[in-house]
Amino acid sequence: MSKNIVIVGGVAGGATAAARLRRLNEHDSITMFERGEHISFANCGLPYYIGGTIASRDKLLLQTPRGMKDRFGIDVKVRTEVTAIDRAGKKVRVKQLNTGEEAEYPYDVLVLSPGAKPIVPEIPGLAEAEAVFTLRNIPDTDRIHGWIDEHKPRHAAIIGGGFIGVEMAENLRHRGLEVTLVERNGQVLGPLDPEMAKPVERHMRLQGVDLVLGASVVAIEDRGKTLRLSSGQVLRTDMLLLAIGVTPESGLAREAGLELGMKGAIRVNERLQTSDPSIYAVGDAIEVKDRTLGFETVVPLAWGANRQGRLVADAIQGRKASYSGAYGTAIVQAFDLTAAVTGVNEKTLNKLGVPYEAIHIHPASHAGYYPGAAPLSLKLLFDKATGTIYGAQAVGQDGIDKRIDVISAAMRGGLTAGELADLELAYAPPYSSAKDPVNMAGYVASNVMEGLVETMQWHEVDAYVEGGGLLVDVRDDAERMAGYIPGSVCIPLNDLRNRLHELPLQHPVVVSCQVGLRGYVAARLLQQHGYKVRNLDGGYRTYAAMADEPPLPAPETGSGPSAVPADSPVPASPVQAQVQVDACGLQCPGPIMKVYEAVRQMAPGERLEVKATDFGFTADIAKWCEKTGNPLETVESSPEGVRAVLVKRVDAAPQQSDPASSKNGATMVVFSGDLDKTIAAFIIASGAAAMGKPVTMFFTFWGLNVLRKAEVPAVKKDGLEAMFGMMMPKGATALPLSKMNMGGLGAKMIRRVMQRKNVDSLEALMGNAIRSGVKLVACTMSMDIMGIRKEELIDGIDYAGVATYLGDAEDSGLNLFI
Repeated sequence: MSKNIVIVGGVAGGATAAARLRRLNEHDSITMFERGEHISFANCGLPYYIGGTIASRDKLLLQTPRGMKDRFGIDVKVRTEVTAIDRAGKKVRVKQLNTGEEAEYPYDVLVLSPGAKPIVPEIPGLAEAEAVFTLRNIPDTDRIHGWIDEHKPRHAAIIGGGFIGVEMAENLRHRGLEVTLVERNGQVLGPLDPEMAKPVERHMRLQGVDLVLGASVVAIEDRGKTLRLSSGQVLRTDMLLLAIGVTPESGLAREAGLELGMKGAIRVNERLQTSDPSIYAVGDAIEVKDRTLGFETVVPLAWGANRQGRLVADAIQGRKASYSGAYGTAIVQAFDLTAAVTGVNEKTLNKLGVPYEAIHIHPASHAGYYPGAAPLSLKLLFDKATGTIYGAQAVGQDGIDKRIDVISAAMRGGLTAGELADLELAYAPPYSSAKDPVNMAGYVASNVMEGLVETMQWHEVDAYVEGGGLLVDVRDDAERMAGYIPGSVCIPLNDLRNRLHELPLQHPVVVSCQVGLRGYVAARLLQQHGYKVRNLDGGYRTYAAMADEPPLPAPETGSGPSAVPADSPVPASPVQAQVQVDACGLQCPGPIMKVYEAVRQMAPGERLEVKATDFGFTADIAKWCEKTGNPLETVESSPEGVRAVLVKRVDAAPQQSDPASSKNGATMVVFSGDLDKTIAAFIIASGAAAMGKPVTMFFTFWGLNVLRKAEVPAVKKDGLEAMFGMMMPKGATALPLSKMNMGGLGAKMIRRVMQRKNVDSLEALMGNAIRSGVKLVACTMSMDIMGIRKEELIDGIDYAGVATYLGDAEDSGLNLFI
């Protein structure tokens, strides 16, 4: 027996249900009522049409009433609003909005898909404001697009830092507007935890978006031209976009007496039936269960509406169908970064009192030696006892969607956090690494679950140190030049085993590194020597995301209403840089070394433009300019990489605030002739030189072999000296590894790895160091003992005794023995 099915609302839920209903039953009568003009459109693509990424408006339209009629035999009535439901009589009252004509339509089954509407807050002066917009549908899009075309606004203010707010900020910037985004909470993108949202906020500011966080609009004046904030700040703007969020459009259901749930959403069972068995509901208007923890929530996202539309059709036609909840998997583009989330976040777990573990990792998006690899940050939340995955978050330039989608699928399949390591994922250098970031998250989670390591989180560190706790930074000294946790002491990982006596065995220890890996190695070492130790999860990189950062320069087009008043002329084009540096493909410290070498050759006041592919270079160049006193004019990022412009300082040197600060040099004794230790020495020296420090490297005993020529000229020696000469390596190319040398095979392997990962060879590092002004000094006393002559050593070095070294060391703030 055929049924009379009425659907209220189109787009994802209603249109999907209609098409599926027809495919399952050719004989049912299906009528769809849509209040607007369009029954199916790409609402997620609306911001990108406004911004110009989607050039044609027609591409947003997915289906038409005529198309639904011709293909599916569905009677679609647009511009027709359902105004009431008569549950007893099983009929709906409708009103044709163009003519005002009213009518009644009977139903056997009613499907509600009214969606959600933008929240419009009660703000004094909002009703009188003129250029105020929300974004929900095609007419909203046309109004925004047309208003920008006609009025050519200079500045837009966005209230709300959720997904729509962030997407609109990007697209309005693409249209050339200055943008201020005001968010009541202390971060953008609420589904992310704060340390994961911070890189997005920094990147948005870099792209010229003025973020005002922790403030709300309390009054609107001058017909929308002036906004007064709760912080006391006053903003001038040309247009105002409300992107505070959405609320279920459930008024029709409420008036019909249907049961409602949280936030006024329509309550449904797992078959998507309302409290009236003849009435179903789908989409943004319904209450759903959080699939992770089972609490009631609303998830106004496209996937759920589409899935529910299909399932409700199956349920109506008597097929097996059950909707068991949502993880809230979502993704957003913010200029050149992507952020994604699935499951619950740490804020929710804390609010509900659910015990959990959190891990942060920072791997590359694909094999580091293949061009275009960029770091990503991945956070995983799970139950330590059972391994149940509660959620995940990821931020980065590339590969974010894949990782979150894989984890979401793993959650749906019931995999534990540790079992992420067992996933066999596709690998080729352009796409991933042999151990994909998802696998790495599984390994780290397994270490925590199996008790191999205990962790400390980024937000616990400061209180721990202030309370007298011991924090050991196992990075090398050069890495600390770009930042370190206050109160930490530095013992490089390679020295830790030999310096255990410096750590009190009776006191707890926390170890940290850059991203957590070396910290884990250090924690395992200390733990097996009887120490009670924890590893800083995610390392300094996670901690630094929430720490104060050097200010970035304003973009050339201005970064907010205070940068360029609405009535001021357009600023002139920036001055052309006299020096161009291409650092694309180089890893740290390569780009900074390139900058340093170029700046040394420049005249004061000249501009340098540098391009790099590592997005971490945005922070590195800001820190370098801050330390060296060279003004940073601009930093820009794009899908191709980072572009920075700086000016060589005009004064002779940065101002010194106190006598102690004059000890700016670095000295090191290079005693070892091992390849790995020598590479580390020259990396540290190059990093120190790039930071503007005078550097002296004093080569003594076995370290002299580093300076030997590969082709040694004939020199007169006695028998013992000649024997020494034959036994020792001839130059940098012949140096062995300190561990796992394997008859020279290990040294060849490490050189091959360095080449694949685009890291300079030792010979290149030495040449760069000399060009950067690093002073290489051969110890004459050791030369005499070892029987080494000047003719055997490379050009460009000095010869001196220990007094010279001690003199340089006295003027240094950093002294190392390698």
